[in-house]
Amino acid sequence: MQELTNIQKIIFDNKVEKGFNTTNIELEFCLINGELAEAFEAYRKKLPTVGEELADVAIYLYGVAEILGFDLNKEILKKVNRNRKRIYKNINGVNTRIGEDQ
Repeated sequence: MQELTNIQKIIFDNKVEKGFNTTNIELEFCLINGELAEAFEAYRKKLPTVGEELADVAIYLYGVAEILGFDLNKEILKKVNRNRKRIYKNINGVNTRIGEDQ
């Protein structure tokens, strides 16, 4: 199994090797949306392929991150830490962000 720290480059290199798109970012976002829809359909139909479809979504996300020059693992960790500091309150049945811890 490949280390997660290298997965973004491995995914991008595979796209290049196989001749997949590496320049049209708009297309990549559309393809991510399609993969997410496939994951939803697999879930809705209780198919055993839900995990595989979710992996496809992640693969596309890592590919886009590499194309755009972002380290997705670092971005995810930063966002998780930021989300942990956010304060929410249930207002009229909706979980609403009301602030952030410093």
